[in-house]
Amino acid sequence: MVLWIVFAVLVISMLSLDLGILNKKSHAIKLKEAILWSLLWISVALIFNLGLLLFRGPEVALNFFSAYLLEKSLSMDNIFVFLLIFSYFKVKPEYQHKVLFWGIIGAVIFRGIFIMAGVVLIQKFHWIIYIFGAFLLFTGIKMAFKKDEDIHPEKNPLLRGMRKVFPTLKRYVDDKFFIRRRGMLIATPMLAVLLVIESMDIVFAVDSIPAVFGITLDPFIVFSSNIFAILGLRALYFVLAGVIRLFQDLHYGLSLVLVLIGIKMLITDFYKVPAGLMLGVIALVLFASIMISILRSRKAKNTST
Repeated sequence: MVLWIVFAVLVISMLSLDLGILNKKSHAIKLKEAILWSLLWISVALIFNLGLLLFRGPEVALNFFSAYLLEKSLSMDNIFVFLLIFSYFKVKPEYQHKVLFWGIIGAVIFRGIFIMAGVVLIQKFHWIIYIFGAFLLFTGIKMAFKKDEDIHPEKNPLLRGMRKVFPTLKRYVDDKFFIRRRGMLIATPMLAVLLVIESMDIVFAVDSIPAVFGITLDPFIVFSSNIFAILGLRALYFVLAGVIRLFQDLHYGLSLVLVLIGIKMLITDFYKVPAGLMLGVIALVLFASIMISILRSRKAKNTST
């Protein structure tokens, strides 16, 4: 219970500092500011991890770090999709921070629901872990062969539902999601962007949450590692937005990690993979795929020139 309270205080304090003090007014996030915020979120997560090491022991701390590293890496796909969404809706840079902030708040709520439901199901029906393992095997193999992603917001059910419920403007009104005219509540395109981002995170959660269950079934570790990773996603977006295409081979590393975690879940009743070994494998595979991506990008650039 103490750790839950410490975690809640940390998250609420950071979010209050972010939106309530430092980002009260909409503005375009500069690279320096984004890097500082990203480092701050990573530092808070690592300090929290140190607390777990001191109070819960090395295995729990290793599981948290493995889950956090995995979630942080999987979030690269989110960043690419955010870029596509902002480009499609022509969202000005100064408004992107607010959309991502509320999008991530919604993601925290939905992921909390998914994680608690997953924990309850696994505790009551242990065999579900085999379904999760098989699903991760399938997802990992599918990810290895995926092509460039495209988005079709006009087909999004949440967006269609919004347009049926609220009259919608075709133009932005500063950073407002709604305006009121003649007593009627009218949605702006900002709300449409938020709903599309929210729905995409739900899709990503379907992959990422079972993957974390493959590392640990401790609900606190699954939830806290997930939340720290996605809360730092907003700052990471502004850091990597311009260079995300350099990581063109990262999905191969992520696909291998998902396959390995799927195998780990399938053999969980026969062999328990040590937490330290799992962390080492995840870190090594992700590092190798990032390095290969960067080297290939440089080679392609040199060849073109």
